[in-house]
Amino acid sequence: MTAPVVECRHVSKVFGRRAPEALAAFTRDGLGRAEILSRYDCVVAVADVSFNVVAGEVFCIMGLSGSGKSTLIRHVNRLIEPSAGEILIHGDDIGRKSPEELRRLRAEKIGMVFQHVAIFPHRTVRDNVAFGLEVRGVARDRRRAVAEEKLALVQLEGWGERYPDELSGGMQQRVGLARALAADPDILLMDEPFSALDPLIRRDLQDEFIRLSTAMRKTTLFVTHDLEEAVRLGDRIAIMKDGRFVQVGTPEEIVTSPVDDYVAKFVQGVSRLAMLKAAALIDADETPDAVRSDWPRVGADADLQELLDHAAASDAPIVVREPGGGIVGLVTRRSLLQGIRGRVAVRAELPPAAE
Repeated sequence: MTAPVVECRHVSKVFGRRAPEALAAFTRDGLGRAEILSRYDCVVAVADVSFNVVAGEVFCIMGLSGSGKSTLIRHVNRLIEPSAGEILIHGDDIGRKSPEELRRLRAEKIGMVFQHVAIFPHRTVRDNVAFGLEVRGVARDRRRAVAEEKLALVQLEGWGERYPDELSGGMQQRVGLARALAADPDILLMDEPFSALDPLIRRDLQDEFIRLSTAMRKTTLFVTHDLEEAVRLGDRIAIMKDGRFVQVGTPEEIVTSPVDDYVAKFVQGVSRLAMLKAAALIDADETPDAVRSDWPRVGADADLQELLDHAAASDAPIVVREPGGGIVGLVTRRSLLQGIRGRVAVRAELPPAAE
């Protein structure tokens, strides 16, 4: 099993003068958020949350305003101290780190991009990107070279000598991302980085983020209130309500199998068809024992459009293969139509590959 890069264990955060009493009552008596506020004048921002994020994973945390999502990710670099629980980075409890060790962790291992990018208006774009390296004492020539490399990575090559007020909002967000990447961190914390942008610019930056996350395999915690964004970007999604995780799963699981009415309301505007993948549409009544060489083949994550294209071009079953090449099943026209009509249960895991 892959060891987690980020691990949160029973993390809670209570704000208020009587926070220790409120936390004790919350833990002991199971009081809700409203009752804690009424009795103790305290706010339970995060309520006993546990999760792991593995290397290269994009873990999206979403919920309504006030659900606790932004507070939660600020625990990962200890911008906020938990009232209870532990946060581990590569198995190391960051709650035990000294101020100097914590500063080093933030400078070298964790990059953060906020909704409001907060780049320095009096510094050039290049110097903004290189700021973290400057603080760490990296030589001028080296940090300039790294800054230019990261600007090229976010498609801002040639803009290094400009100032922030010469850039659009989307370009400024790219500068913020380049600055976070300049330190080559293991972990990216992204707190609604695209939410203030126009839809077209937002879509472009989502595409850019997908390209970068695929190429660089950074472990990412991505906060958003937009389910479509979470579905596009996330390997897994956590839905928060009142400081708690209501459901954690793949985009497909969240959209097609909501655990309660709250999650169902979140996903009601997202088409279930967009979530269907080949692995979920395998015909349970057909075995892949006698597969012909001329039958079309797809990966387990092939989307509905790819499957429909094959079905339109041939009457043959579609062979579904796992990454290692083994055959895991067949998608037939029957199972494809059943999936479109919502009569196929989503598989949480692939069936065993055929020998």
